[in-house]
Amino acid sequence: MEEGNPPPLHTEPPPLPYSLHTRKKAIAFFWILFVVDTLGQPLILYWALWYCTDLSHNLIFSIVTACLGGISVFEYFYRLYNLFKKDSRARPLNARKSWGNCACGTIWSAPCHLPRSRPFQLTIRTVRLVAMVLPTVMFYFGIVHLSLDVLRMAGFKAPFRISSTPKGSVMPTALYALIEDVVAVDGGGGQIYRYALRTRYLSSPYFRRMLFEMNCFWSGGSIIFAAAFTAIIFTVSEPVAFTLGWTLPFAWAGVWTLITIPWVQSDLRREKKAWAENRGQGGIPWVDDITAPTARTRFESVHAAIPSLLPWVREKQSAPSTPGVDGHGGLTPEAKPGSSHEGKPNIEGTDGADFVNSVNGAGVDGVSKHTADSEDTANNVPPTSHEMTSIPTSNPPEPDHQQTK
Repeated sequence: MEEGNPPPLHTEPPPLPYSLHTRKKAIAFFWILFVVDTLGQPLILYWALWYCTDLSHNLIFSIVTACLGGISVFEYFYRLYNLFKKDSRARPLNARKSWGNCACGTIWSAPCHLPRSRPFQLTIRTVRLVAMVLPTVMFYFGIVHLSLDVLRMAGFKAPFRISSTPKGSVMPTALYALIEDVVAVDGGGGQIYRYALRTRYLSSPYFRRMLFEMNCFWSGGSIIFAAAFTAIIFTVSEPVAFTLGWTLPFAWAGVWTLITIPWVQSDLRREKKAWAENRGQGGIPWVDDITAPTARTRFESVHAAIPSLLPWVREKQSAPSTPGVDGHGGLTPEAKPGSSHEGKPNIEGTDGADFVNSVNGAGVDGVSKHTADSEDTANNVPPTSHEMTSIPTSNPPEPDHQQTK
């Protein structure tokens, strides 16, 4: 679907014809193999060969790195087959070739295969470098995806086709392209899912905003935690560094996933509610308008609520008001001690009848005291402009006593 070609109108966000519930077994099988290949295998081989055999350190690292990334290699060839086979249904929309997807897959998997390039050059001194494989992937993921969204917000156009986004269009958020390729090719969604996702992306500014915030959450977090993991790896001893270098990234990804699932579910409910209230289609219809107004997302709601949760902010908001200060740094007439304005009720912007009721409610003593004060200060001095403007012209209070300086 190209920008500016609207499909039939929807009373709710266009649906995405893809369900994870029907693919639980396939997803679980893939991730179990991936975790065993990327996490379990390097650690088991390293500790078993290091402490239970007499093999040289060079040979141990050669075995460990040679066995690394088997699932990634399989995934790479599986993607090639799905994209280049005849009558492929996984290619990007309106694309004759799929070099863009293959190039992205090659670049993405390159950091994982760097230790495999020259395995027999590894020695004991390179333990920390081998432990940096996954933090390097985190650096790469975060920098590339965050840079693409920065270019998007700066108004840059796509210099070439990015998945189903044509050349010259508004650069899509990086997470959108990643989701489209992974689900369409690896998940078997095909071009049906590409079209549905493209329709949802162009029709819903809220959906685009959610993907942008989620991309910043993952890419920014990956950069920050990759830097922390790097510092740890080059600080602790080498055996501990090797173990932490391969386990900490998985721990971080698990925590981020647990945060992401309820976050996205909440945002999808908010998006549906915004559409029901006719607040889901702001900006130029069916165009990737980065300035389109949207309803408040979950991230924006949490961000707005954070100050009220901080104790020092609550104390500042509940602090008693101080006397008024004018524009020159001095006290206003109402705040000066001994001024006729001191203790004067604020009747500006109120109804005259309300003021009369407030005076009558004070009782006879209040009226008598007000009369006595007026007689003590009566020196035939005309009222100031401030006093004249502060007394309402409609329904003046009775008795009408002018307050003078």
